[in-house]
Amino acid sequence: MDWKNKRVLVTGGGGFLGRYIVERLLELKCTEIRSLGRSPQPELEAMGVNLFCGDIADKNSLLNACKDCDIIFHTAAKAGIWGTYKEFYNANVIGTQNIIDLCREYKIPYLINTSTPSVVCENHNIENANEELSYPMHYPAHYPKTKAKAEKMVSNAASLELKTVSIRPHLLWGVRDSHILPTLAKRAVQGRLMQVGDGKNIVDMTHIRNAAEAHINAAEALYSNPEISGKNYFISDDNPLNLWNWISQFLEDIGAPAIKKNIPFKRAYRIGAVMEFLFRLFRIKNDPPMTRFAAIQLAYSHYFDITAAKKELHYKPIVNYKQAYSETIAWMKKQ
Repeated sequence: MDWKNKRVLVTGGGGFLGRYIVERLLELKCTEIRSLGRSPQPELEAMGVNLFCGDIADKNSLLNACKDCDIIFHTAAKAGIWGTYKEFYNANVIGTQNIIDLCREYKIPYLINTSTPSVVCENHNIENANEELSYPMHYPAHYPKTKAKAEKMVSNAASLELKTVSIRPHLLWGVRDSHILPTLAKRAVQGRLMQVGDGKNIVDMTHIRNAAEAHINAAEALYSNPEISGKNYFISDDNPLNLWNWISQFLEDIGAPAIKKNIPFKRAYRIGAVMEFLFRLFRIKNDPPMTRFAAIQLAYSHYFDITAAKKELHYKPIVNYKQAYSETIAWMKKQ
């Protein structure tokens, strides 16, 4: 693919993943790079990116951002463990449908959607699973439920005119992370972080630059092989880790207090259910200390076979883990 002749839109271009995709597109010297966000993004503007402000759930506010595009990387979403169903549905389902509709109206031929392995995660270990793993019947939180709906919509939208792929990166980490790593550090400092489960669970992680590269790979693969259109792909660092060993080492390396408490999964799950009920009853907007979804994510193994991404997207991790980890620790110490 000749990126120099492409006009590309990144929804959520100011976010953690979106920013890295934008920076990669700048390296590829695209004709035009656009970023869609809900607020001004002066750092991107300084890089020469064309900025558009709009709510992903408001189709009319997206028209100018999408017009005349060749490729859309759709990373904008509402993530997290708490919020109303309407909030998640508007951002993740209606927002994605709006992007699909505009791809069709403006005859945009390529759509790369950012999904999540959470769309197939259930209340048990998932070990070395591939894309044949089916969607569960029930979800413990609004985030995976609405992201699953969005992923299915993107797959079903695939046609001769619109080529689509969804990428499922697991546990994004790296410099500029504003969610997972800062939350771990904050809870450890506050003495509110405890191990959930027996501490033996193995998980995939995905460095943010690997995730961004996977999205570029997906666009190039779609261009050369339309047969993959409509598919979903797991992405990771291809290096499953013991979650709690990694967290303990991370906390030690940034100088945060060590984890001193643990809680059995079943107890954490029950506490999460009670917390969810109470927070909904009293309409508390802050995240509960525990939810059922968080307990599942923290206690069970979740790692995946990325053979399909390697073969069909020509994906391979580009980041040296030790170097990337050192850079992330140094950045976290400054925060």
